Amino acid sequence: MTQSQRIVQDNFAERIAPYWVRFAVGMGQIEWEPGVIRLALAEADTPAEAEHASPRLSDAQIDDYHERDRRALPWRPPLQMTVRARFSHPVDVLRGTAGFGFWNNPFVGSGAAVAPNTLWFFFASPPSDMALVPGVPGWGWKAASLNGGDVNPVAVAVGNLLLRVPGVARWLLRAASSYVQAAEHPLTGLDVTEWHDYTLFWDQRLAVWTVDGAEVLRTAHPPTVPLGFVAWMDNQWAVMRPQGEIGFGVVDLTQPQWLELSQVQIEKL
Repeated sequence: MTQSQRIVQDNFAERIAPYWVRFAVGMGQIEWEPGVIRLALAEADTPAEAEHASPRLSDAQIDDYHERDRRALPWRPPLQMTVRARFSHPVDVLRGTAGFGFWNNPFVGSGAAVAPNTLWFFFASPPSDMALVPGVPGWGWKAASLNGGDVNPVAVAVGNLLLRVPGVARWLLRAASSYVQAAEHPLTGLDVTEWHDYTLFWDQRLAVWTVDGAEVLRTAHPPTVPLGFVAWMDNQWAVMRPQGEIGFGVVDLTQPQWLELSQVQIEKL
């Protein structure tokens, strides 16, 4: 692995580099073989056990932000990220959420501590339905950005409380949707079980996503706050609709599934 103030480059040839923070819970497993890191969710409990138990949270991820102050997250524009990746199953078979890219890890417990900011390739399966961009489904495999700005944490905490008040959630979500700038493009028709090169260029006033060199999304309103890198697979779902519907939970896993990475390169430009 190459690591400096300007570049992180890892092809996982000899090990999982100590630069990465590893995190796995539940049925989450982080596996390595020369040239590949596998973020896996193991097979669910036996049918007899699963019949009498609720699904448990499972997550496998690497990142470079754990234990950091959000103001000290390592990545700011301009930069370019390239990840070579593939999934174990097609998009319509995978369960939970998965992906890789940048975010500010905004959530604490069941609520947000700061406004969310993301730039990544993101997957979510039903029952997830995060309808952030009109005309784009709230699930699937996407190039996606969410610019929540640098909102005061106290304001976010108040918002979390108000979302629990009947009749207020719908109004608050509509108000937030007019403030938050989102951009998404579904990556339909892509065989995600094959290796692909996913690239993100991030500048102050422009972000561009490409897959195997072909542009799939660009936005003139990317986040400008510091972000951290994450690659993960979990069994969570989330619903957030402008009508005021909000929900979170975990799904059952009926078979093993994984996300494999053979390269991660992040270069400051």
